[in-house]
Amino acid sequence: MSPHGRVAVVTGAGTGIGKAAALALLTDGYRVALAGRRREMLEQAAKDAGAAASRALVVPTDVTDPAAVKELFARTKEAFGRLDVLFNNAGISSPAVPMEDLSYDQWKKVVEVNLNGMFLCAQEAIRMMKSQEPRGGRIINNGSISAHAPRPHSAPYTATKHAVTGLTKCISLDGRPHDIACGQIDIGNALTELAARMGKGVPQADGAVQVEPLMDVAHVGRAVLYMANLPLDANVLFMTLMATKMPFVGRG
Repeated sequence: MSPHGRVAVVTGAGTGIGKAAALALLTDGYRVALAGRRREMLEQAAKDAGAAASRALVVPTDVTDPAAVKELFARTKEAFGRLDVLFNNAGISSPAVPMEDLSYDQWKKVVEVNLNGMFLCAQEAIRMMKSQEPRGGRIINNGSISAHAPRPHSAPYTATKHAVTGLTKCISLDGRPHDIACGQIDIGNALTELAARMGKGVPQADGAVQVEPLMDVAHVGRAVLYMANLPLDANVLFMTLMATKMPFVGRG
């Protein structure tokens, strides 16, 4: 049993933001189910937790597959007995090309992971949280700065992240009678493999290419932990965490 007994599921836990959040939760004493497509990356993430690795459960999962998502939450319940926190993090982007040059399959793949996958995981989490004793829990959705404003050539990613904001509000509203809180963290330029290109220069709204500041991804892990550890009568509905000098606030 972990020091405080709480249980979390983190999707996309093998790398980047998901890994940072999983490590923060494990270090704090959570029992954590690490979900993602690549077993070897999940196992390495658990190993990186050091002594806390004994509280990690590795569950390779394709969040676009309803059966796989059901299996993830069933295994979590079997191993840990309940669920207190879901960090709904798994996400992908598409090639940065003009919208008209994207294939429908490229569009659909982003929608399936970023929106459908998040919906499926939220469904299963809600079912567990409603039926357990004590009931309730918290769902934290990973939005993005793109949930507020697009980058050039980012239609699938931006559209899904705007949709995540609507999903967050619906879960927050519909979860109230069941003691289920829901919030969203919108992250800008955390240093991960996905965002490393920002340090080399990326297109801006005016057509220029500009190097953008990055922040340590560990700050994101600590922010997710803060949201997770609030009592269920308090909720961070939206948090924006960004590299201070990134070009988000202002005119593009």
